[in-house]
Amino acid sequence: MSLRLRLTLILGSTFIILWSVAAAWMLYDLRAEMMRSLDQRLAASAQMVAGLLVQLPQSSQPDTGNPITAQRLGIPDGLTCQVSSLRGEVIARSHPELAEPLDAQQTGFRDQQIDGVRWRSYTVEQDGMRITTADRLDERRELQSAVLLAAALPVGVALLGTLLLLWFGVRKGLEPLRRMADALLERDAQSLQPLQLASLPSELRPLQDSQNQLFERIAHAIERERRFTGDAAHELRSPLTAIKVHLQVAGMTSGAESANALAQAEKGADRLQGTLEQLLLLARVEGRQSFDEGAQATALQVARLAMQDTAGAAEGVELRAAATLSDRPLNMPPALATVALRNLLDNALRHTVKGTRVELEVSSQGNWVHFKVRDHGPALADDSVMLLTRRFWRQDTGGGSGLGLAIVDAIVQRFGGQLRFSNGPDGMLVTLQLPLLAV
Repeated sequence: MSLRLRLTLILGSTFIILWSVAAAWMLYDLRAEMMRSLDQRLAASAQMVAGLLVQLPQSSQPDTGNPITAQRLGIPDGLTCQVSSLRGEVIARSHPELAEPLDAQQTGFRDQQIDGVRWRSYTVEQDGMRITTADRLDERRELQSAVLLAAALPVGVALLGTLLLLWFGVRKGLEPLRRMADALLERDAQSLQPLQLASLPSELRPLQDSQNQLFERIAHAIERERRFTGDAAHELRSPLTAIKVHLQVAGMTSGAESANALAQAEKGADRLQGTLEQLLLLARVEGRQSFDEGAQATALQVARLAMQDTAGAAEGVELRAAATLSDRPLNMPPALATVALRNLLDNALRHTVKGTRVELEVSSQGNWVHFKVRDHGPALADDSVMLLTRRFWRQDTGGGSGLGLAIVDAIVQRFGGQLRFSNGPDGMLVTLQLPLLAV
């Protein structure tokens, strides 16, 4: 069932129920009021006849041999009138053609049947006489039906018009949603361009924004997949080829040459393993996969963990912690903070001058912690500094996979930190800024 039909049925049913209840209430009140008005007409006619009889001269008083007419008594059309004595003798009546007289033994209103026809009568006593007025109930019902039909017809027409207007109103109101659906249907299946629909109502703008965010996430996911595939194909081809060549050499030779070829193949396998681990970690970080295992660590704990994971850090890294270092934990998974700092230490140890030590300084300010890693390697050109976080970019004199600093940059971007490089004559200073857990 379409949304338009569903809304129309719901709103239309609501209108029909409300209008039906209101119309029934109105018609019920109208019928009751009409019956009261007709009864009041009966009573007023009887009182009027009684007043006229009092005013007639004695010689003109009605008797059994001198019947009166409705015109003489001023009785409205459709009513009959009867004047009788207290003993029940009919003195006069306006419709002598009735075979049976009206029953006037009971004063007030009553229903009675005369000549097979039901009547509504009203009797009043005055000056020894009973004046009775009556009208036919079938005529009342005909009048009631005509009045109710005249009142119900506009209500029915108005209800039908309301339902038609409701149908077109719902259709017009859902027009922006239809335009959005048409825009999505007309798009190419591969298109990830954002929707740009003008004049959308405020209720649909969040839907368009969320749709565009979904397109953006899908585009980023496809780009990450494409980049991962390209990077893996580019970077793994060389070590695999080298391993294959060394194994072939080992198979065709013997002795020291074969052992050397196997050793080179093992180194290539280690390099391949390291590159794969770095690629997978980078894909997980950029893919927004969760690393949160509920663990927390302070900045000093992260620094010590990174030094433990870094080869040669025990002798080649000097750790200095500020006296005012905060003991609040980092507002990020300790595993990622450790990986980021370990990659910086690996890079610094790889490029520092032999015989010098890498300096690691840890300090905090406000809600941020700063890890400063300084090496004593050769200076880099300014354009090379801009390329440090690019994937697989390597300095001519360095080794590694070229992914370490790219992973650090991805972690920093994911958690809102900062990564700064300062190129000086005595080496490179790298500042890693990470957030602390709010108090």
